[in-house]
Amino acid sequence: MIMMTEFSDAFLQEAERHAAWGAAQLDTLTGFIPEGPWTADLPACLYRQGGLELRIAVLGTYDLDEQSWMWGWANPGLRGTEAVALTAAIERYGRENGIREFTEEALDLSGFDDPRRAAETLAFAGMGVAEAPGYLGLQAGPGTQVYFLPDDPQVPRATVDAVALPRELLTGAGLFGRSARRVVSGYLDHHGLPVREEGDRMLAQLPGGSTAEIEFDASDRIAGVRVSAV
Repeated sequence: MIMMTEFSDAFLQEAERHAAWGAAQLDTLTGFIPEGPWTADLPACLYRQGGLELRIAVLGTYDLDEQSWMWGWANPGLRGTEAVALTAAIERYGRENGIREFTEEALDLSGFDDPRRAAETLAFAGMGVAEAPGYLGLQAGPGTQVYFLPDDPQVPRATVDAVALPRELLTGAGLFGRSARRVVSGYLDHHGLPVREEGDRMLAQLPGGSTAEIEFDASDRIAGVRVSAV
């Protein structure tokens, strides 16, 4: 286990790519999951809550006492099983792109100002790399938080909404506060939207034929988002 006091630039750049679409997808997942107690059958990769049954994968676990994170693919009791097949792709992505946060089996987060938030950031970025429709963070015991990735077509995918677009992009840009252009590019790429860049502007063709114009200021912040009708 390695101790960390901050995330690497490579990791934060990757996390930021998923910020806008990921935040919108988490909202969609929250609205989809019914209230009620939950259970999980890990050998069967099944999660049940409020009458809903979903196929899931284990993303990771956070130990509240040790303030440490372990990826699901590294869990000795799950390694190589179907329950972590989806999350094993995160480790492969980390190796291919030189992102050590994805390749270390366990991370000591006690050096962060807010270790719990650091764990949520790892879960969020892992969700993004896996292209999963959100993640579920749940109390699994007195000192353990478990994180699942839905791996089930039942879960709705957030779509592009011209009315919600400005809010979603600004929300995503505010999550990490580094490069708003990277956030916007990641959102547009995730949704497969045609994009044209003109200096400090991005022009994207939205479903239905309307066009979104996103303008950036000299500090790489979003200066404005305008959507023109067909």
